[in-house]
Amino acid sequence: MNAKYNFSYPGNESNCNSDNKISQVLFPLLYTVLFLVGIVMNGLAMRVFFQISSKSNFIVFLKNTVISDILMILTFPFKILSDAKMVPWALRGFVCQVTQVIFYFTMYISILFLGLITIDRYQKAARPFKTSSTSSLLGAKILSMVIWILMFILSLPNMILTNKKPTRKTVKKCAHLKSEFGLVWHEIVNYICQFIFWVNLVIIVVCYILITKELYKSYKRTRCTGKVSRKPVNIKVFIIIAVFFICFVPFHFTRIPYTLSQTRDVFQCSARNILFYIKESTLWLTSLNACLDPFIYFFLCKSFRKSLINMLHKRTKEQNNGAGSDETPM
Repeated sequence: MNAKYNFSYPGNESNCNSDNKISQVLFPLLYTVLFLVGIVMNGLAMRVFFQISSKSNFIVFLKNTVISDILMILTFPFKILSDAKMVPWALRGFVCQVTQVIFYFTMYISILFLGLITIDRYQKAARPFKTSSTSSLLGAKILSMVIWILMFILSLPNMILTNKKPTRKTVKKCAHLKSEFGLVWHEIVNYICQFIFWVNLVIIVVCYILITKELYKSYKRTRCTGKVSRKPVNIKVFIIIAVFFICFVPFHFTRIPYTLSQTRDVFQCSARNILFYIKESTLWLTSLNACLDPFIYFFLCKSFRKSLINMLHKRTKEQNNGAGSDETPM
């Protein structure tokens, strides 16, 4: 194995340091903003989904997405504190072994469910009056469970194989805490995740081409009959592909070269630092997905939108009644 893989680092590794202001100030600040916004939006989304029955495949997939987003958001404080060096260095070992793995685990679950949601939206555009049957709902729930189980099985070795004893020096890079086979597995998982991304990218692009055709046919029919154009619907439907391209495409053009810089001795220090900043910037965009998904729920899920508006209206009414009851009579 040693002849095939070279996992040693250059002799000047200790002198290859990134800019502390960017690493310890800017990125933690950006993740803090995402955490505060994301926990509020997804907490509200979770509360709304508790009030909605899983009456369609679409809602089943959305519920799984919001669970995945909340799990991702809960990893942000550990990354913030670790990157800002506001806690003992030993926490970095926990971040490398546990929370960072959970972060990537939830990222690819979100990608898979965005692919399934897109397929469901195409089916809705092609057959708008078809409803989900009991067997179809059961299939959607089983498929969702299979996705969680398979991604967990794929991710668990990354926790187990990050098994070197953390020290103040080794925790600076998570790759230093992995065993030799852990580095091999990390690289294998990277390629599997790349495959997941590219398959879902193709699915989403193809489905949206077909959705566009269906919407154009519908537009032509309404134009011929003199009915109102469905142009506003086009904007709502395309929010999924917009979120996917903004959040996930940039990172996946960066991940393979960055992973190679971590597991192979193939890049100079300056190149590794550049790849680090690009990776961290595009990784922040993937994290942004947790804040953008609630817009998908609101614009594309009528049940979610109706329940949210009713909830906010009810709360406003209760607050107004409460304010009125506190008034002192003359």
